[in-house]
Amino acid sequence: MPKVKVARKSTAVDMTAMCDVAFLLLTFFILTATARQADPLEVKIPSSTYQMKVPDKDISIITVAKGKVFYEIIGQDIKGRTLELVGKDYGITFTPEEIKRFKVIPSFGVPIGSLKQYIMMNAEQRKASGLESYGIPMTDTTEKGELSRWIYRSREAVKELHNEPMLISIKADSNEEYPSFKKVVDVLQMQKINKFSLITSPEAGEK
Repeated sequence: MPKVKVARKSTAVDMTAMCDVAFLLLTFFILTATARQADPLEVKIPSSTYQMKVPDKDISIITVAKGKVFYEIIGQDIKGRTLELVGKDYGITFTPEEIKRFKVIPSFGVPIGSLKQYIMMNAEQRKASGLESYGIPMTDTTEKGELSRWIYRSREAVKELHNEPMLISIKADSNEEYPSFKKVVDVLQMQKINKFSLITSPEAGEK
């Protein structure tokens, strides 16, 4: 008796559900992502043969270029708490909206008196205003100076929230004159910070 052959049919997979999930995830990441704003000052860092990855938490970065100093605090929770503490030092109260906006600002360098105005601007307004090119005032390098207050309070915030010591890195322009760099080091040593790292680029031609 001859065998009955069953006709073969191609297998079809409905991809509708998978496409829906993919687009939902894509939409979620787009809406929740925060675009990193450009640093207010371009810095040409020196090269070095020594390589070590910069930590991504519990660290602050001091940028020195063109005689100006900028400060970057890593970690949104640390940024927010530091802003509150520095505000208390100068009798300034920051609103929840201002704190939220400050958390996504990378490197900044404005006098504390102009910080509220600076925070509420968008990137284009900051560039047009010229505020972002001021740098943190360095006329006072004592413990009451603004850079000293930012460093001290961010260290306090890291200790309070993460119970860890804060690391410090200095990113200096390769053409920067020594006096500006020395002012920063003096502020650090005044707080008994004698250990910090220098941010460099890989040596050219290194394999």
